[in-house]
Amino acid sequence: MNPVEDHYDRNAEREWERLERHRTEYAVTCRILREHLPDPPGRILDVGGGPGRYAIHLTERGYRVVLLDLSRASLDLALEKATARGIYLPPPVQGDATALPAEYSEQFDAVLLMGPLYHLLTAEARLAAVREAHRVLRPGGYLFASFITRFAPLRDLAAHSPAWILQHPERYRQLLDEGVNPAYESSAFPDSYFVHPDDVAPLLAEGGFTPLAIHAVEGIVAGHEETVNALEGELWDAWVALNYRLSREPSLFGAADHLLFVGVRM
Repeated sequence: MNPVEDHYDRNAEREWERLERHRTEYAVTCRILREHLPDPPGRILDVGGGPGRYAIHLTERGYRVVLLDLSRASLDLALEKATARGIYLPPPVQGDATALPAEYSEQFDAVLLMGPLYHLLTAEARLAAVREAHRVLRPGGYLFASFITRFAPLRDLAAHSPAWILQHPERYRQLLDEGVNPAYESSAFPDSYFVHPDDVAPLLAEGGFTPLAIHAVEGIVAGHEETVNALEGELWDAWVALNYRLSREPSLFGAADHLLFVGVRM
């Protein structure tokens, strides 16, 4: 079994819960989708959408969403969560972002590629996933592509495992210089790629997309979000609005944990 598939099979429920712990990321991303997507109904392919957080949200908004992921356990959980909400989600598809079904060519108004690029270690594989998204989009269709930033794992190490950079000097060099961290026996995360912010737009341009925006989806609260994520009501709305406003600020791109590229198929 693919190690990425195995990881998400074992952690499907945790992945569903992740966006409850990181509410700012989810709320800002939903605002970005609302800003750029055409009005429903439209056909959306959610590639690597795991247990279906965004697929369910967009279905509730009136879009027709096809969910595709490597992890069968994640897809089964998505159906369970959708059913519990009384939502019809078409049967999800188990598949690979770098080789989407042949019959999908030019079938979708938008593609979410919000997960697969975290785990593709080579430039060739990442470009293949972007080109597959391009193939399945109709002309003028929208792509939403997520990345974990180069410096996000280093902030996590500083908080939880500072000795790692001395214990694993070669892996540290590879992470810092190339953004690559192949999984090893004690890894909590499978093969992972962390993008330098300057590399986002060139990859998507090579894949055939005109950029509309890049967003730092945590705004200014990456690594400092626990108190904000516990807010409710007017104060929560105010912080979401602030982080959404600041998400386009280029000076914050390296300080965010996730970047979201929005582009249009050329």
